[in-house]
Amino acid sequence: MSLLSASIRTPVAAVARHSEAPSAVEGVSSRAATRGNLFRRSSQDSFRKASVQSTCRNFVRVSRLQVSARQAEDAIRSVPVQVAHELINAGHRCLDVRTREEFVAGHVEGAVNIPYLLKVGPGMTKNHRFLEEVEGEFGKDDELVVSCQSGRRSMMAAAELRAANFTGITDMGGGYLAWKESGLPTVHQKRTPSPTV
Repeated sequence: MSLLSASIRTPVAAVARHSEAPSAVEGVSSRAATRGNLFRRSSQDSFRKASVQSTCRNFVRVSRLQVSARQAEDAIRSVPVQVAHELINAGHRCLDVRTREEFVAGHVEGAVNIPYLLKVGPGMTKNHRFLEEVEGEFGKDDELVVSCQSGRRSMMAAAELRAANFTGITDMGGGYLAWKESGLPTVHQKRTPSPTV
């Protein structure tokens, strides 16, 4: 009886051992699969990390540009027209960046007209020779009051001049319209008739 039970037990134990083998193999393959998934995840993570780092670097570059642009704008002194009038009387020169037509219609006495934008058809375009023309008329250390019609173009022109190392730039806030409304002196040029052919 004991021999018979021993012979029965042996195959059962062998079967039990044999049935453990596949689970061990499955364990190995599941570990390999886990490692594969980990590898895939880590490569995806490294790609994401590189992408995030690249985005961060670009963000930092853009932020630095925005900060430097803000600093350039902050560095430009903008004054009311009454203060601009006092500065001009004290010896500052006036740079009028309006179009020729606007300038001829009326301007600050002694102002030099170098348009920042040029009229082209129904719209306006940037005067690409603006800096060159200003450099031909003024020195980098000259004290300049920059004016336009309402103050917008003069601020852009002043920022560009400051970026080109002009050191004595002051923006006239409100422009020529505010100057006129304040009753400050203006000069009107007579329009020259166009030559007849």
